Amino acid sequence: MDRVSTVWFTVLVGLVGLERLAELLVAKRNLAWSVARGGRESGMSHYPFMVVLHTGLLVGCVLEVWLGGRSFLPAIGWPMLALVVAAQALRWWCIATLGRQWNTRVVVVPGLPRVVGGPYRIFAHPNYVAVVIEGLALPLVHDAWITAIAFTVLNAGLLTVRIRAENSALAAACA
Repeated sequence: MDRVSTVWFTVLVGLVGLERLAELLVAKRNLAWSVARGGRESGMSHYPFMVVLHTGLLVGCVLEVWLGGRSFLPAIGWPMLALVVAAQALRWWCIATLGRQWNTRVVVVPGLPRVVGGPYRIFAHPNYVAVVIEGLALPLVHDAWITAIAFTVLNAGLLTVRIRAENSALAAACA
């Protein structure tokens, strides 16, 4: 195990963790804005699992690399790092496009039109494309393949529930 690359990977995961905290601050502000305008949260039962899963991704990455003696493999690590950066860019494009309507929770404000610009003209749920890419790519930057597989499988189940909750909430708001 190359300690220098392991430390740099740990810093990378820490930066992603800080980015998650920034997201939570934006989400908290946007939740207050939405609730003040009659927004209602739905699909709350899956949210704690989502928090644990995303926290587990970050912790799993670091633990697997440090305890499992994973190495940085340049042929895989550099392309995966590029995907992690691209996923962050897509996520913040989603946040900027949705503006005050973006949240880590499923909240719909009555009367607001559905956003169909930015990445939403390409994908119905582009933020989840970013999550899927990041969940696979971040661990593989430093060959943490067990974390990549575990997160990807668990996240597939979570996204099935989450997307169903979002689609139902949006359909009810448009009805």
